Amino acid sequence: MSNLTKNEFWFIVGSQFLYGPEVLETIEKRAAEMAEVLSQSPVIPCKIVYKVTAKTPDEITQVVKDANYDDTCAGVITWMHTFSPSKMWINGLALLQKPYLHLHTQYNRNIPNLEINMDFMNLNQSAHGDREHGFIGARMRLARKIVVGYWQDQNVQEHIGSWMRSAIGTKASRDLKVVRFGDNMRNVAVTEGDKVEVQIKLGWQVNTWGTGDLVTELEKVTVAEIDALLDEYRQKYTVATDNIDSIRYQAREEIAIKRILDREGARAFTNTFEDLFEMDQLPGLSTQRLLEMGYGYGGEGDWKVSAMTSVVKQMTEGLPGGTTFMEDYTYDLEPGKELSLGAHMLEVCPSVATDRPRIEVHPLGIGGKNDPARLVFEGHPGNAIVISLVDMGGRLRLIVQDVEAVKPIYDMPNLPVARIMWKAMPDLLTGAHCWILAGGAHHTVFSYAATAEMMEDWAEMMGIEFVHITKDTTVESLKQQLFLADLAWKLR
Repeated sequence: MSNLTKNEFWFIVGSQFLYGPEVLETIEKRAAEMAEVLSQSPVIPCKIVYKVTAKTPDEITQVVKDANYDDTCAGVITWMHTFSPSKMWINGLALLQKPYLHLHTQYNRNIPNLEINMDFMNLNQSAHGDREHGFIGARMRLARKIVVGYWQDQNVQEHIGSWMRSAIGTKASRDLKVVRFGDNMRNVAVTEGDKVEVQIKLGWQVNTWGTGDLVTELEKVTVAEIDALLDEYRQKYTVATDNIDSIRYQAREEIAIKRILDREGARAFTNTFEDLFEMDQLPGLSTQRLLEMGYGYGGEGDWKVSAMTSVVKQMTEGLPGGTTFMEDYTYDLEPGKELSLGAHMLEVCPSVATDRPRIEVHPLGIGGKNDPARLVFEGHPGNAIVISLVDMGGRLRLIVQDVEAVKPIYDMPNLPVARIMWKAMPDLLTGAHCWILAGGAHHTVFSYAATAEMMEDWAEMMGIEFVHITKDTTVESLKQQLFLADLAWKLR
């Protein structure tokens, strides 16, 4: 079962006994219909389940308690069909531990000119019922998503679907385990961070396994298992090397790493070229394969980007485009046409490839080990985002930048790595200035599938700072935003 289909979202509708049983019966029928229609929308990834028309404080509190302790419930959606006095919601909302969306809509699209009378007005009160409900969310300072518009409109459903994916990312985050093979690259600052605080805030369990644990597992992999995996490689990729032994060793690493991850219930891992004791090669093709399966990865021991890659892959399941671990490497600074070249030594996910990837073997130049096999390809053009989570000391900051990937303007025949070229928003020079100003890392999650809206909602659900660099961002405006954010977060 996929991570999406095993989850559902509860639809809780607000009313009260004031309007009589016929009104309440109509509300229940409409709410059930709306949940069913929304669930069938192609842009809404999970089932919406109508749970209750809540009319009393006790009903509200009980359904919130039920939602908190139901593992299939990934979040709640509220809507006030009539006027639902918001003091009734205080105790329940104070207990809510699941992501929360307030849908401000109404059952009918238009006002029926001839049929409208006081009975119609008493039944259809969302215009002021949701304002009452909105006040208590603001008064209680609740993290919430507000979606406004007619419930059958495409854009409304898209916002609901995007929020759902953020909520799935929240659930994935709370369950996430990261396996670190060895420690971080020596003397690097941005890959460090407070693992205890991150577990408290985001739920990530980040622990270390020695390289020797991996070597022990490597020795258990059989020839038959490697042969079977090589057959799969030949079917999916173009083998462009005669060094089959290198490919076989990468297959051995893939099998061994996956066994450890699955045994530990982990969805992300790291390693570093500075700690390859008793290993023949740095994992390259093997890491790319695991990324393609949905595991997160971070180079040089970067556990934050590894975990974020896993979270983003889980929240974007089923969406086109792909998501990968990435690194800014070098620039093309032709005036007015500036581009960034993103790549890594080995470990870029083939989910972002524009054509069939090639398996090649080349020297690595660092790590002091034998030449590793890797997948070489170009990323495809399209709109995307780059994502960086950094530890600012006392708080976490999620930085997202809008980018436009382009077909690489050079062939680069002597660069044997997977690569993507992109234009950073608002332009490379301003964008890089803003990225550095905000403290963004050189390792990122690069995603065609995720959106800035998804990541902003996820950050709000997790209670962390969010910075978005867009086509309209200026250095001056970002400086002011960061200054005010520093003040605000110090008061928290």
